[in-house]
Amino acid sequence: MLSSSLPWVCQAPPAPAYLARDAAIAHAVFSPETRHPVEVDAAQAAHLVAWLSKRVGTPLHAPDFSAHGFSLLGGRLLSSDAGPVAQFMYEDGVERRVTLYVRRAAADAAGPTAFRHTAEKGVDVFYWIDGEFGYALSGQIGRRTMQRLAAAAYGQLAP
Repeated sequence: MLSSSLPWVCQAPPAPAYLARDAAIAHAVFSPETRHPVEVDAAQAAHLVAWLSKRVGTPLHAPDFSAHGFSLLGGRLLSSDAGPVAQFMYEDGVERRVTLYVRRAAADAAGPTAFRHTAEKGVDVFYWIDGEFGYALSGQIGRRTMQRLAAAAYGQLAP
C-alpha cells in the first residue's frame, strides 16, 4: 500500500501532456537498444550524474531501484524545447527496462506536486512536476510495478 502522504491524488492541474508524451517517445526509442541503450553506463555513474546535472542545470540523483529488482544501466542526454533533458535507464533480471526522464517544466506548470498516469502507445508513464522540474518514469512492466517505482523515485528525489 502506498503512503497517503504521497501526492497521488491532488486538486492541482495535471502536469503538461508534453512531459508524458516526450518521455514515452524517448523510452520507446532507446529502451529496445541492445548495443547502445545509454551514452554513459552505470560503471561511470558518478560521472554520468555530474555530467547530466551540469547540462540540465540542477543537482540530479539517479534513484536506487534495487529493492524493486532494477539496477541502473546508465543514462543519456536528450534535448527538448525547454533545453537539456536527462534520461536514466534501469533494467531488471529479465531485461525489462524503465527510464526516468528529467527536464525543466514549463513556467505555467508550477503548483503542488501531483502524480499522473497515462499510457502512450503501450508505454505506462507516471509523471509529475516538482518545483521547476518535470519527472516521468516510463516502462512496459505493468501499471502497479510502475506505480511502486514512481513512488520510490519520488521518495528519493523529493527535497
